[in-house]
Amino acid sequence: MTTDYAAPSEAVRPAPPREPRPHPRRWLGFAAAAWGVLFALPSFAWALGGTFGVRSTVAPALVKLAHDRVTWFLAVLWLTGLLKLLGALIGIGLTRRRGTWAGRFLVFCGGGAAVLLVWHGCQFVLHGVLVEAGARAVAPDLAGLTRWYLYLWGPWFVAGGLAFAAATVNHVRRHDGRREVRLYGWAGALGALLLSLASVVTGIG
Repeated sequence: MTTDYAAPSEAVRPAPPREPRPHPRRWLGFAAAAWGVLFALPSFAWALGGTFGVRSTVAPALVKLAHDRVTWFLAVLWLTGLLKLLGALIGIGLTRRRGTWAGRFLVFCGGGAAVLLVWHGCQFVLHGVLVEAGARAVAPDLAGLTRWYLYLWGPWFVAGGLAFAAATVNHVRRHDGRREVRLYGWAGALGALLLSLASVVTGIG
């Protein structure tokens, strides 16, 4: 009776560690990042003195502030441009898994950005629809501007909000502690909603 033994070279070896699976739908985060970069460009251009596309698409009061080079308004333009670039970095951050606290922070910011952008976009669209339907009156010289907010700025804000929402949800689904991380997303969204409601009540923003 003979017993076969595997040669040392043929011994069973442990399977090599699996390579991490590629992050699905990373393009959602990159789409949010691209939106942020594209939205930041006009702010920087107007802060540097460029007025291309401003006079017909933005409120005349803001155009005058930019044309007169009012210091505080230029500071606001630079600040908003930097905030939009920060949004782009958040979008990039949502493209892959991060550490515990970094992931929570990104989800919190992503949820807040989604609500803020969709809220303001819907405001622009609703105002435009009411004006077009004759339910709300505006000065004749502002009728054309209202259409720009209805057909351009409103949908643009909503598209950005949906991009951040999709990127945030996708990131949460890939996170190990998704239930806990999801709470941070809801907290960011709730905070943004309360801030938006406060701006409506106080008339600021």
